[in-house]
Amino acid sequence: MKAFYFLVWFKSLFVRKVDPRKDAHSHLLAKKEDNNLYKIQFHNVKPECLDDYNKLCEDVLPNIHADPEYPCELVGTWNTWYGEQDQAVHLWRYRGGYPALTEVMNKLRKNKEFMAYRDQRGKMLLSRRNQLLLEFSFWNEPVPRPGPSIYELRSYQLRPGTMIEWGNYWARAIELRQQNNEAVGGFFSQIGSLYMVHHLWAYKDLQSREETRNAAWQHEGWDEAVYYTVPLIQHMESRIMIPMKTSPLK
Repeated sequence: MKAFYFLVWFKSLFVRKVDPRKDAHSHLLAKKEDNNLYKIQFHNVKPECLDDYNKLCEDVLPNIHADPEYPCELVGTWNTWYGEQDQAVHLWRYRGGYPALTEVMNKLRKNKEFMAYRDQRGKMLLSRRNQLLLEFSFWNEPVPRPGPSIYELRSYQLRPGTMIEWGNYWARAIELRQQNNEAVGGFFSQIGSLYMVHHLWAYKDLQSREETRNAAWQHEGWDEAVYYTVPLIQHMESRIMIPMKTSPLK
């Protein structure tokens, strides 16, 4: 066992690391070739209202997604299957960053259909929260998938000051998780709960998830990534999610 830890430590000396003192971690870790901003929404729905809530979302959200007047895209929309119950999760992308977000918000305030949707939605919810996110430069950009798939959203609350270190190890680890096309997207928070990381994965079913995750341990370097990143985590959570009918990620 001591020999294993010495080997892991010795290999770590040769990992190329970002110097966290040079810039904010958002500049060092985010994709520079585009200016995408993401918003993730968590809506806790009254159990008796979940079907009506889903129908309302399916009637309204795709219209915003398809309208070229709004510089935003609905990346995916789901119901939580395992994890928090009676919950909906929506992921939006704003191409153009914060100005695009502001433009969309201003236009939606004048959109009668959306304002009516918001009023009806409010009567169905127990609580809601959101976060603004950037995507890691080394992760896949989420694109529509035909499915059918289940999705896992793994959320990590990191210790403050450790985001750069997390990125250094996951920049290598993500290459070991591409064999079954399971990697969908990786994000870190800018507004909302800070030092929060979200990894989004897709699997055929729960058995496929189990087999894919177990297979990762057969790849050289995966054990090191786990060994070094687990101490960075304060809290972690997993949600298994089912796409709504109109989700671009099926």
